[in-house]
Amino acid sequence: MATAARMLDDDAGGAHARVVMPAEPVPYGAQPVLLTESTVYGVTCVEELLLRWGPLPKPWLVLISDAPTRPVADARFVVRALEGRLAGVARIPYLPVLRAVKGPDEAMEHKDVQAAAAKLRRTMEGR
Repeated sequence: MATAARMLDDDAGGAHARVVMPAEPVPYGAQPVLLTESTVYGVTCVEELLLRWGPLPKPWLVLISDAPTRPVADARFVVRALEGRLAGVARIPYLPVLRAVKGPDEAMEHKDVQAAAAKLRRTMEGR
């Protein structure tokens, strides 16, 4: 999760993206982002969270691929059903290097992670 937040931060040292802990309020003016693996369990957890979301701004959903194939049909169906409750859906491809790094800084040294980060930022910024 910290790697995805780092991917959104664009080397701003936490000024643009940071992890909000459970029960911590969302800062005023912030765009909430939910991260989950592209599994049925992951998207079902997002669905349950959105049922209790309340008056907060619609969040972005970032799906992190857990395998080099597309998500199973049930996961894709849940995401489609949730799209009306979301500001948007962005996808991070399966990046095998993320299994071998110790942290976000080390992950960002890899070109494929840098490319995925740039694409993620462009998607969420509407470019």
